[in-house]
Amino acid sequence: MPERRTCFHCGERTDPDTALVADSAPDRIFCCRGCKAVSALIEEEGLANFYQHLTASPPTPKEISHNERERLLELDHDVLQRSFVEREADGTNRASLMVTGLSCAACIWLIEHHLEKIPGVREITINHTTQRATLAWDPQSISLSEVLLAIRRLGFEARPYSSNELEDQLQQQQKKSLLRLCVAGIGMMQSMMLAIPLYFGIISGISETQYLFFRWASLVVATPVVLFSARPFFEAAWRDLRSRYLTMDVPVALGIGIAYVSSVWITIVGGQEVFFDAVCMFTFFLSLGRFLETRARLRSGLAGGDLATMLPVAARREKAGGEELVAAELAAVGDIVRVRPGEVIPVDGDILSGQSQINEAALTGEYIPVSRGPGEAVVAGTVNGSSPLRIKVTRTGNQTRLSGITRILNQAQSEKPRSAELANQVARYFVAAVLVIAAAAYIGWRAAGADNAFAIMLSVLVVTCPCALSLATPTALTAATSALRRKGFLPARGYALETLATVDMLVFDKTGTLTQGALELASVDHAAETDRDQIMDWAAALEIHSEHPIARAFPATSRVEATGVQNHLGQGLSGDIDGERLYLGSAAFVLGEADVEIAQATADQGVRIYLCRYGQWLATFQLDDHPRPDAAETIQALKGLGLNVALLSGDQQLHVNRTAKALGIDTAWGEAQPETKLARLQQLEREGHRVAVVGDGLNDLPAMAGARLSIAMGGASDLTQLRADAILLSSRLAVLPTVIVLARRTRNVIRQNLAWALGYNVLALPAALAGLVPPWIAAIGMSLSSLIVVVNAMRLGREHSSPAKTVPDADQRPQFSGLS
Repeated sequence: MPERRTCFHCGERTDPDTALVADSAPDRIFCCRGCKAVSALIEEEGLANFYQHLTASPPTPKEISHNERERLLELDHDVLQRSFVEREADGTNRASLMVTGLSCAACIWLIEHHLEKIPGVREITINHTTQRATLAWDPQSISLSEVLLAIRRLGFEARPYSSNELEDQLQQQQKKSLLRLCVAGIGMMQSMMLAIPLYFGIISGISETQYLFFRWASLVVATPVVLFSARPFFEAAWRDLRSRYLTMDVPVALGIGIAYVSSVWITIVGGQEVFFDAVCMFTFFLSLGRFLETRARLRSGLAGGDLATMLPVAARREKAGGEELVAAELAAVGDIVRVRPGEVIPVDGDILSGQSQINEAALTGEYIPVSRGPGEAVVAGTVNGSSPLRIKVTRTGNQTRLSGITRILNQAQSEKPRSAELANQVARYFVAAVLVIAAAAYIGWRAAGADNAFAIMLSVLVVTCPCALSLATPTALTAATSALRRKGFLPARGYALETLATVDMLVFDKTGTLTQGALELASVDHAAETDRDQIMDWAAALEIHSEHPIARAFPATSRVEATGVQNHLGQGLSGDIDGERLYLGSAAFVLGEADVEIAQATADQGVRIYLCRYGQWLATFQLDDHPRPDAAETIQALKGLGLNVALLSGDQQLHVNRTAKALGIDTAWGEAQPETKLARLQQLEREGHRVAVVGDGLNDLPAMAGARLSIAMGGASDLTQLRADAILLSSRLAVLPTVIVLARRTRNVIRQNLAWALGYNVLALPAALAGLVPPWIAAIGMSLSSLIVVVNAMRLGREHSSPAKTVPDADQRPQFSGLS
């Protein structure tokens, strides 16, 4: 009979009559043409290392049917791509995909390296845990369907990512885990009942026949527990061993496997003691601990996904003579939608008619509804409270503010901080040490003539818990990130919380950060040969091209048009109007070489900016800004936490001093250009300070980039928010003291978790080596060790009052920009 061999690519058994041989390597056998073609493709592209990294069999490639090709081509349509494709400024398209068929890290390696070689694919990253891929491609060079077909040819499937679908899969896994747990629990109770006669049989004097009956009955009970309930431990351990990576599953699987196999052997050939009850207890307690741990982590890990479920699936779009109900993702920019009281707003847009109270708690953490009326912006995911609204759509689908927050949250949770990486490395070496110590314990106690040498070895294998080390940091960060998001603070980088807990100095920008940013035009002084209306038109024409808070003090429209407008960061604007070059900004910028008298601002005056042409003074604008209602109290709360607070602004020094004095800030620097701000921060770092910067404008970008940690206000420009390490969604400064307290609590919880994990193992291992810990107690201890770490981390998700009293203000509304 011909020898049956396994497929070189997928590992399936081959039929000798139909097996195919590789053209370049006769010793390589394939089960089908698909596997042979994929293997040849891998070789041609220089990705043969895939088979060296392989730790589990990849899926068998299948022929791509005509209908499947058509379904993939449909994903190239703009209408369908609105819901999951983001179009960036440089023309790159970016999408989140769900990849199925991943069996191990080598599959990810293969897909990423294969796609990186395809022209037009700019980036591909895959998260094995969530099966989520981020794909960036140039639509001018390659279509999305072509990329998906390339993934399909490798034997994997990719489709638009759905958080609901992922949650469904995770819930199915939880149900299966619960079934395994139930089987293990029933087996544990039955095996313990059967073990009582075996333990006391010698004393009670049961017969040999009865003794054998109870052993065989225990074998029957323990077998489904090992083969079904303990299967995840064996699969994970085998995967880890093949990848030469040691995790806690390796000693656990060895402990269960050795105890079961030795007990079966003793039952068949005879011997002293069996461990079927211990095997069932191992499996039950370990499965129970992992089930509870996974459940808690799942609840926190899916917190970001809760945002995606806030959007309604349908929207009421206006049409001639009435309205129609359409899918929310089909609403286009410029459409008008109607939202009834109590409904969730489906799109970002501007109110055309209606005055209502909007509940923005889900996004900003601010539970007091805010009043919105015509001309004001509303965002998807917020709730319309009291009156009907007509809204003109400005953003839909994955371009909305809500989608931007979700992407940032996912990015922050996917990044591993340094402490987590270090803990994973320690855990890996710890497992190797445990395996060596367990073997040495068995040999030593056996040589000493101890009857319980085998039980001691099992206890050593099971009692240690490196998993607690690996969980100590990520569980705490996940819980804290979810809690902060509910309060209106969004960490945009994985290291943000860890860094925030260490800062000793906060440096604030002034306009739009410590102040409301709603500058008002107090007075206009202009040259005799001009009139006020003409001056206002010229200034407005320039300010239309600026996102600085000063621009909001000028009209949003102008009767004249400015061309060639340049934004001089931290100085002002310049542009051509009616053939003449005009300059609007600080005195130093616009007057330069002008021979005119300028009255200097006094400490009691607000911001002054000047307009000139060709060095000729045209006008002086006096603007006033007011501190945020919660600014002074927030500064005092931050000082109470032991932080140094400073003000760094590009505004005039006298005005900066006035604001600093009003808020209780002792250190203030004014008239700082972007490069000056950066130099000042670098100097502070050299002096030993650990600095965090809070700002909102483009002129703050250099300083924010050079700071240890940068925090952008909710009303900051798009670019500023995208570059920041964290975002204050509600623009309520009173949140900052709470955030810092929570960051410090998170650091303390991480330290507690690490101390517990290390302390437990340091104490438990010697006790197990001394024979003081029975195997079943070891299983309980190991499960509790991980569970305690997770439960301790979950405490961070509880509500805690802010150190700074929140100052409610009807006019203090959360600011929104286009974070998308």
